[in-house]
Amino acid sequence: MKRVLLVEDDDAAAADLARIADAAGWASTRVASIAGGRTAVARETFDLLVVDRMLPDGDGLDWVRGLRGRGPAVPVLILSALGRAANKVEGLDGGADDYLAKPFDPDEFVARARALMRRAAMPAESPDLLRLGDVEIHVKARTVHRRGQFVAVSRKEFELLRMLADHAGDVLTRSMLLDAVWNLRFDPQTNVVDVHVSRLRRKLEIDGLPNPIVTQRGEGYAFEPVDPSETRGPSQTGGPDATAARHP
Repeated sequence: MKRVLLVEDDDAAAADLARIADAAGWASTRVASIAGGRTAVARETFDLLVVDRMLPDGDGLDWVRGLRGRGPAVPVLILSALGRAANKVEGLDGGADDYLAKPFDPDEFVARARALMRRAAMPAESPDLLRLGDVEIHVKARTVHRRGQFVAVSRKEFELLRMLADHAGDVLTRSMLLDAVWNLRFDPQTNVVDVHVSRLRRKLEIDGLPNPIVTQRGEGYAFEPVDPSETRGPSQTGGPDATAARHP
């Protein structure tokens, strides 16, 4: 059973989170302060930390920065009423693995939390190979495979996929992707990110399986690894290793 630490000072919000965790099959522990969080992680091992920012003894993000200063550890999901894009960027830059604004959709919270815990459980790979679920990315060769089948991608599509994969489970805004992949400042008139994401999704598509690149409406895009053991739906035709990688 996955263990989740809830660092939340609001009693009602903490109770809601505990109910959501229980329904998802997780064991949750709640503390109401940074000091409580420090004590909890020193005494127990957790699979995920869910941290509010505005806590009685400081900004939860400052604690997260301290944790990251001691090296990679348990994944952290910031859950905060500070929900502007600048707050989210600050949180991700500060060491959080994901950032979700309040109020939030419980299903989205569970999906993001599961993605973070799934990613943390993945074995370490060669620096040249990124294996996330059923997708393999060979960094030096700049090649992509899904379920063992080669997926032809352009240079920019590869860079876009690499950026999403390096932050698997995180929601990356269009402005973040535009800056990282195209080295451009955000322009609300351009749809270059959406066009490239759409093409990349088509190329990674296999009928009957979830697409690893998902859209978070109003926020951006995220790479959510698909379990290699997951099978296709009954409507899928062709052999078990058939692929539907397509060109635009």
